[in-house]
Amino acid sequence: MRYLEKIKMKMKLEHSFYVEPIGLAGGLSLWWIKGDSEWICTFIYGPPYKDQKEFWEFMKNLRNDHGDKWLVIGDSNVVSSQDEKNGRCSFTWSNQRSDDEAILEKLDRVLCSPNWNILFPKVVAMLDIAMGSDYAPVIIHLHGLNKNCKKEFKFESKWLLEEDCTSTIQGSWESISQPRNSHRFGSKLRRTKFTLLRWSKLKDHVKNQRKIELHRRIEHYQGNN
Repeated sequence: MRYLEKIKMKMKLEHSFYVEPIGLAGGLSLWWIKGDSEWICTFIYGPPYKDQKEFWEFMKNLRNDHGDKWLVIGDSNVVSSQDEKNGRCSFTWSNQRSDDEAILEKLDRVLCSPNWNILFPKVVAMLDIAMGSDYAPVIIHLHGLNKNCKKEFKFESKWLLEEDCTSTIQGSWESISQPRNSHRFGSKLRRTKFTLLRWSKLKDHVKNQRKIELHRRIEHYQGNN
């Protein structure tokens, strides 16, 4: 709990609420700051069995009570269509198996009432990398993505033209070794991303220095002529 409180303070959040886990199962951490508007947020974990009628009846009653300005976020444990299971959507859960045994589903979702959407018309929901879990975290940006927000990492095709690109990726990827597959894969992705970003900045710096030197030479020759 102290560790979570330190994170909360670093993020400059004012309030917190915790539910203690039972062993490695369960547990919940909520952090927030007081805003100008009041609204209801419900965090859900849907039942793992097929018949969810009772659960959704309960949610319908909640809607009647809080449906004016209401946000729902969490694991619904159900797909709305076959496209959300091994289809072409953004998956939030996997069974962490490969090839024919792999199962990908969109179980986590964000739902809101029309009046809540009016409060936050620029809201954006995004998925982050799954680390230490078979679920991908869902991140809500209530006021959209501002200009100061970090840009999404994209692999530049021009990097492949550099001779040391492949060795840079291999060296970074193979430098991470952790016991759990979920931890290891996520760590490898993050480490490789940051290594490529540092490597590309260094490459750009060297090229810029070379360009400046060439400009100086051109100016020198042109001046002599």
